Amino acid sequence: MKKIVIRVVLALVCLGVLALVILFFSLNGIVKKGVETVGPRLTGVEVTLGAAEISPFSGSGKLTKIFVGNPEGYKTPSAIAVGSAQVAVKVGSVLSDVIVIDEINVQEPEITLEGSFSGNNLTKILSNVEGANNGQPPPKPANAPAEPATPKKQKKFIVKDFVINGGKINLSLNLPVLGGHSATAPLPPIHLTNIGVAEGGVTASELVLTIGKPLVTAVLKAAEAEVGSLGKGAQDLIKPQNVQQGIQKGLNGIGDLFKK
Repeated sequence: MKKIVIRVVLALVCLGVLALVILFFSLNGIVKKGVETVGPRLTGVEVTLGAAEISPFSGSGKLTKIFVGNPEGYKTPSAIAVGSAQVAVKVGSVLSDVIVIDEINVQEPEITLEGSFSGNNLTKILSNVEGANNGQPPPKPANAPAEPATPKKQKKFIVKDFVINGGKINLSLNLPVLGGHSATAPLPPIHLTNIGVAEGGVTASELVLTIGKPLVTAVLKAAEAEVGSLGKGAQDLIKPQNVQQGIQKGLNGIGDLFKK
């Protein structure tokens, strides 16, 4: 009798371990597939994730090699590149209608602004996301995953804590009169809390817009400061083109996206 009990217990333990292994690989696969399927559909650019490594026990882990490409016509290698981001997910929510993310902590991302203040790669991506949010998805980027034959119910998200720290901005500006100008600048820290809590969850496009607005605004302000650092001579050359109004137009344009 004892032998039978021991065998049953061992069998249950083995099944439990197998279930955890399956959950581990399923969870990471779900996250990676979700990023690489939904990302291009919303942004109109290539979006890839190197790997998701999330514990099935705690829901904590990291996402590595996050890449967001550029819209057609832009030449810099990427719009956003992140080596790794720490995440904490409520595991039980992954298969539910509302996925609860306790933390996303992005360290040392590289953000590239290419173009002018009022027309650039980042505002174009945000515009694509806004269009998708209003039911007008952008053209598919090359190698984008095929759309499912039967659309699935749209997931919603709650993000309780979102942080970006130590970021670097690569500026590839096309300035009036001065022409091309390249520089780097630090990205100020960004901290957002309780995204989607009041609403009971936000859609993927709403989540991207909520994070994207302060991010792109911070990048444009850094670009404005860089232009100001070029000195009085540069400012005098640009003055007839009214660059300050152009910058404000870019910032206002982002704000306008959220009034629709």
